Amino acid sequence: MKIELEQHIAPQLISVLEKIHDPEIPVLSIMDMGVVRFAQIVDGIVQVKITPTYSGCPAMDVVGDDIVKEFKKQDIEANVSLVLSPAWTTDWITPKGRKALEAYGIAAPLEEILDKEALLENKKIVKCPQCTSTNTKMISQFGSTACKALFKCENCLEPFDYFKCLK
Repeated sequence: MKIELEQHIAPQLISVLEKIHDPEIPVLSIMDMGVVRFAQIVDGIVQVKITPTYSGCPAMDVVGDDIVKEFKKQDIEANVSLVLSPAWTTDWITPKGRKALEAYGIAAPLEEILDKEALLENKKIVKCPQCTSTNTKMISQFGSTACKALFKCENCLEPFDYFKCLK
């Protein structure tokens, strides 16, 4: 089941928010990740609400600081707050973001049922971002970050991260 993405983002703020990248996956903007829930100008101050990709994600402090800094470059004051509900889901990663992940060498998340089959049943369904083969094998439940698993392609022999499905 897909969760509808409810965002309230003023169009004139999007270009600034697209300049801010996820510190753990620099090819993705925070807009590509779908973490920006609200961005409006209220009484002359940009108010931004972001949802962490998982509870306690250390990157959110950096993202918040980066938002404030990016607006400050425009001589605009900004405040950032966290929104915890609804919880972030990998469904919120944009199609552009999914393509950027794969171009960067990280396999994009599968749907929830397929994700469980790949991670728990070791089914060969995670596509290698280098050669597109599904002849892949999980090496570790955890990759470079907790939200990723480490896989290896048995065709091209390259290791790669798989971004786990989070719901």
